[in-house]
Amino acid sequence: MVIITPKTKIGVLLESYPGLESVLISMSPAFAKLKNPVLRKTVARVASIQQIAAVGGLNADEIVNRLRKEVGQTTGEEESSESENLSADIPAWFDEMKIVIRFDASPVINSGGSPMIDILNRTKEMNPGEIFELMTPFVPAPIIDMLKSKGFKVYTRSGDQNVMSYISK
Repeated sequence: MVIITPKTKIGVLLESYPGLESVLISMSPAFAKLKNPVLRKTVARVASIQQIAAVGGLNADEIVNRLRKEVGQTTGEEESSESENLSADIPAWFDEMKIVIRFDASPVINSGGSPMIDILNRTKEMNPGEIFELMTPFVPAPIIDMLKSKGFKVYTRSGDQNVMSYISK
């Protein structure tokens, strides 16, 4: 199974999920070129979602979330409706003054990387009561689940264009 990120190559995406071709085409007329067999064999092999977003005049994160939703992968929108990882109420342990680390993982995620090891290393060094602020383009469900299994408290809320997760020992 291919995890859909902004760096996912269109060719790999469509090989794994052929039904997404019509979804992409519906998002922008520029994507209709994906039906061309020559372009499909050449450009789609090297073009990422992030690159075609620029061509189609769309936001890469919106494309990723739409495609992830179509194939049943976790998206910020799904998490909001399920409320499993997004918190409605601010927990008693949360205090902005206790934030000791702020980390924007969006550049790492958008470049196709995984910030998980960096996050785990940084949270390992925290003292009880300290808070780690994590910014991501969508709910980082696998990271949240892993941190909770290690005994961390996590509070997650939607920001304007991102998701903020607060992690405490």
